[in-house]
Formats: sequence, C-alpha cells, structure tokens
Amino acid sequence: MEDRTTQITGAEILIRCLQEENVKFVFGYPGGAVLNIYDAIFSQTHFKHVLVRHEQAAVHAADAYSRATGEVGVALVTSGPGATNAVTGIATAYMDSIPLVVISGQVPTPAIGMDAFQEVDMVGVTRPCVKHNFLIKDINDVAMTIKKAFYIASTGRPGPVVVDIPKDITAQFAKFSYPKTVEMRSYNPILKGHTGQIKKAVNLILNAKRPMLYTGGGVVLGDAADQLVKLTRKLGYPITNTLMGLGGYPGTDPQHLGMLGMHGTYEANMAMQDCDVLIAIGARFDDRVIGNTEHFFRKDRTIIHVDVDPSSISKRVKVDIPIVGHVQSVLAEMNELLEADTKKPDTAALTAWWKQIEAWREKKCLTYDLSTDIIKPQFVVEKLWEVTGGDAFVTSDVGQHQMWAAQYYKFDKPRRWINSGGLGTMGVGLPYAMGVQLAHPEAQVACITGEASIQMCIQELSTCKQFHLPVKVITLNNRYMGMVRQWQEFFYGNRYSESYMDALPDFVKLAEAYGHVGMRIEKPSDVEPALKEAFSPKLKERLVFMDFLTDQKENVFPMVPNGKGLSEMILSEEL
Repeated sequence: MEDRTTQITGAEILIRCLQEENVKFVFGYPGGAVLNIYDAIFSQTHFKHVLVRHEQAAVHAADAYSRATGEVGVALVTSGPGATNAVTGIATAYMDSIPLVVISGQVPTPAIGMDAFQEVDMVGVTRPCVKHNFLIKDINDVAMTIKKAFYIASTGRPGPVVVDIPKDITAQFAKFSYPKTVEMRSYNPILKGHTGQIKKAVNLILNAKRPMLYTGGGVVLGDAADQLVKLTRKLGYPITNTLMGLGGYPGTDPQHLGMLGMHGTYEANMAMQDCDVLIAIGARFDDRVIGNTEHFFRKDRTIIHVDVDPSSISKRVKVDIPIVGHVQSVLAEMNELLEADTKKPDTAALTAWWKQIEAWREKKCLTYDLSTDIIKPQFVVEKLWEVTGGDAFVTSDVGQHQMWAAQYYKFDKPRRWINSGGLGTMGVGLPYAMGVQLAHPEAQVACITGEASIQMCIQELSTCKQFHLPVKVITLNNRYMGMVRQWQEFFYGNRYSESYMDALPDFVKLAEAYGHVGMRIEKPSDVEPALKEAFSPKLKERLVFMDFLTDQKENVFPMVPNGKGLSEMILSEEL
C-alpha cells in the first residue's frame, strides 16, 4: 500500500500553491466540482475567501483587486454554469490586460467529453479571451501549472489565465513541491527596450515642433507613472491619457489636456490630430481613441510607439519608431538619455504650439448648463471630486455616467480609476468597488453607475453586507439606458427603441432591504449635502446607495461620431 504520510490531496496542493504565491483574497462561489477545494480552504488561514453572489462578480472583483494593487487577482468557480458565468469577467480582464488566475472546477477526468452533468469545455470556451489556459490531467502537474499560470498572467502584456481542474485530480494524493522559478521555451517576454531605437526616439522628440504625448493603460499597469511625470515635466510637452490611462499623469496638471478619443476634450483631440511628433506610450490606437484611421493618417507626422506587446505595434496605425519593452524600463532609459543630452526642446516652436493649444482650450468643451431645478450628472461628479478631495478610488459601470466620471473627476494618481474600457461591460461597477475596498479597506471608494448598469450585478449588495464593505454608490438615474438613448437621438431619428427603463425599483428601499443606507436626491441644492453626509465619519462604515435623479435629456459632449475623424467632433454648442 502506498505511503501517504508525506502526501496531500490535489485540492490541498492547490491551496499550498496559492499560499506560495502570497495570495491574500480568493473571490469565488462553491459548487460540486470544486467542493474538495472548498474543503481545503476551510482548513487554511493564509488567504480570505470572499463569497460573491454570482460567478461573474467573482471575476470582476478579482479584476478590480488586481487593478487597484498591481497583484494577480484570483477567482474560483465550479464547472458548467459556474464556469460559463465567469466568461464575461474573463473577457473583460483580457481586453484591459489585467493579470488574473481563474480556477475552474471540471467534471472527473473519465467523464470529460461524455456530456456529464455540469460539464463544459472551459478550455475551448475561453480560448479567444484568455492569455493562456490549462486543463490539468495529472495531479503531479498541479504545482507547476499554477506557477506557470501566475507567471504568464503577470509578465509581458498581462492577462487572465484559466486553470481547469477535474474533480478527481483534487481528490488524488501526491507530494507537494512548489517550483521556485519557471522557464518556458515558447514564452519569453521582452522587458528592456532596444537602446538604439530609444536613442532615435529621444533625438526625434527633442527636434519636435508640435509634440504630443499619448499615454494609455500600459503606463498604469506597468507602474510607470513616476517616470512618465518626470519625462513630461522635463520636456514641457502636452500630454493626453486614454480612458484606461487616466491617473497615469496628474489630471489637474496644466500640461494635461484631458482624455482624448470619442468623448475626449477638444484640445486633446485637436493636438493629437495636428502634432508632428506623436509619442505613444502603453496605448494601442483603439478605435474609440483615434476614430477613423484614414482620417488620422498624416504624412507630416512621425510616430514613436512604446509597448510591451509587439503585436500591438503597427496593428491599427503604422508607426515609425517601434520600441518593444516594459514601459517603466523604456521611460527610465529615455529620462537618462534626456538628462545626458545637451540638446533641449525648441523653445520658440513649443511656445507657438502651446499658444495653439490654449486657443483650442478656449472652446471650454466640458462646459454645461447648470440648473437650479434639475440635477445635471456632470455636477454630481464634480461635487464628488470636491467632497473626496480628488483622492477617492472611483469605479464605474459602462455608459454615459462612465464618460462623465472620466471627464469630470480629475485623477492625479494611478490605479484610482477602475472601469471596463475594452469590453465595455455593464455591471462591473459594484463588484469592482468590492475588490477595491478589500484591497484598500481604509480608502474612500465610490461606484459611479447608472440605473440600468447597477441592476446587472445588484445582488452583490448582499456580499457587501456580509463583508462590511462601505462603498458609496452614486447612481446617475436618468431613467434611460443613457448612452443607447444618446445614439438613438443622434443616429436613429429619436426612435428610442427599448432604451427607456420602465418599472425601476425603489433603490432606497432596495438598499435598505439589504441592510444598507439609501438616499434619494432630487434637487441640485441637495447634491453636495448628500455627498458630504455619505462620506462623513458617521457613515464611514456603511454602504450608502445614493439615487440621484438626473436630467433625462443630458448628453455626453464632445462626441466623435462612429467612422469620423478626431477633429470631426460634435460639441454641445453646435446643437
């Protein structure tokens, strides 16, 4: 008979692996295929398991935990519907390059392919929306597979990795040994940029007449904000952030032109279009950022592109100086070269360029009409920024409220703005806030949402109650799927097909039913007092659900219509 005195189960091996990776939180929901794992969780104290109310929320919360900390987020789901419920969260993280390890249970090995109860091919289902995935077929592979999963998720361009574990593997016995390092012949991410290319880029940057820094989520995920600030301030050049890059450079700094893109500022979009040297850093020339690629093209513009992912370079826009490498490392080398270089930027040309930018700024494209009768959504976000001192962690769902949050909450620090950029997933706001609050228990965490988005994962109010998560929910309630209604107004002849949110719940009573504090705010004069009360010491330990009844007709401006170029913006004054 085999000696098992030095052996442990596959489930226990998995838990030991998570401990070796110093995992602090696992977000999950139990089910038959993972009960051995949950039994092993019961006997450990190294990490905290957070029981969500839906598997999608487990992955969203793990995703937000990663965004807010830089660590790998971990989610645990069962087989079949538990696994498929997690796919939206996995795809969301994949589109925004967030490092996750998602562990899914699977039916026992002999039952795979037999249409067993709660069986689904998780490897096949997730293949298009993961960085990599594994199906463990041997208990002796558990430790190395988990080591590889964390390594792949967190290096190079980060992303989610799925590990599918059959139930019989978690019940078998083996010795535990966790590898200290991992080498994969087929996966060797480039970290350091090519020095020759960086020197070319620095020379071009110093000779620019109309330079523009265009930075994205790679700056935030690569912890390169300090190096970016140093570079930008030394050069004195204008800078813009993408939606995912907000906070990578201080939003209150005069050199910051605001967010660019479909709902970016007039000055950021015009400078992006008219610059002669574009320095793209950790950004991917997304369709919502540059609009029509043919319109964006200019013969008299030279593009430098810094990115850790070689497949992102020249994917949508042909660039002149590609630099593949970790953004932090490349910017550090750029700063060293600039320090040593005797050449300085062309002061006269830069002065003229800033004069043009200030003329664009005079458009004051984010100005809106205040009202004493009806609450403007922009006003709520501005007051939130004031009440929180601009220092809150802000999560959002997807829609008009997301754009207003990005436009009017000036993020000065990285990893404070948590939203779904690439996939545009409604429902992320509340589970995102949970993940952030667990990562930073003493921080102010605000979830800006809409009355449509919040209902997609509203069951997580129960999780917030169980784990005492005092997030503040700010619902900009215009009784419409706001962004859908805006597009229907602009492009579908005011035919509001199925965008009106009829039969809304009483959010105050609903919040109270879950054991939280509910507020309904209907007057502009009550906006600031309500926010101050919600963030006061009296309610510091409570979740507060604020239902702001806002202007139903308010639209997000500026707006670059689909298929148009960056300089073809619709401004509010033109309507």
